[in-house]
Amino acid sequence: MFRSRSARAAVGAVFAVAVVAPLTGCGDSGGLVSAGATPTANGPTRLWPGQPPASSPAYDFGEADTEVVKGVTAPGGDIRKVDPVTVVRAEIAAHPDVYAASTGPYRGTVRRMVDCGPGGDREECPVLEAYYRDLTGDGHDDMVLGFRLLPGNQTAVRMYTLRKGRLVQVLASDDAVIAVELAGRTVIIRSPAAIEGYEYRTQWNWDDEQRAMLLTRDEILRVGGSTGPSDGPAPSRSPSRSPSRSSSTSPSRSSSTSSVSSPLPLLPLSFLSFLSPSSVLPSESP
Repeated sequence: MFRSRSARAAVGAVFAVAVVAPLTGCGDSGGLVSAGATPTANGPTRLWPGQPPASSPAYDFGEADTEVVKGVTAPGGDIRKVDPVTVVRAEIAAHPDVYAASTGPYRGTVRRMVDCGPGGDREECPVLEAYYRDLTGDGHDDMVLGFRLLPGNQTAVRMYTLRKGRLVQVLASDDAVIAVELAGRTVIIRSPAAIEGYEYRTQWNWDDEQRAMLLTRDEILRVGGSTGPSDGPAPSRSPSRSPSRSSSTSPSRSSSTSSVSSPLPLLPLSFLSFLSPSSVLPSESP
């Protein structure tokens, strides 16, 4: 049987007194404290709204470009059994304009490839050891390798995956490289900037739609050193796709509108150091 409105109100009043009494008897201990006024949220302000949108990218990094490596197979479908030296030789054969022994910009790499074979001086071999990790999220290892682009000081960074039994190149970047890092499924390439105390960082992640590693972040970060302008010559900077894909030269990184920001805290990394042009890296354990 339902109580009347007045009876329920009387019970409610008694209950309220019973609840408030112990709360007020304890004073202010443990109570909420004001953090001050909340700042007003401001959305982004669009500048020059009347301008037509861009119809083409500022410059091409070669994102989404993929290439089947011809003549190279993975025994038993295991990418770890693919010889990195054979992969680099296949790239050289596929792009003679870039690696031509007499006129190619990276002809020095071709000349040093003899040291990658039996009886050669392994320290002079331009091919660095490969690293393996599942970067595409398919449950299988992919391969990241690097090789020096001679006679200059650039490093080629390549990533390969297996697709229906074929070895496919899904990332190609040629640049002056400080280091390459793996953080989860991200490939991070660190390169010197023309501003002393700063460096460029590009981050590449797998994209299921494009079936390739896409450039997901491109920034310039402060890493220490002098706060003033550099008096020395600016390092050569060409953040373009690999010349093996195009013989054209992309604009200098200095034309980029990347903003200067504080360094991001990096996750625990598998660090692939390319600091020394003669370094040969050990393979990462599974």
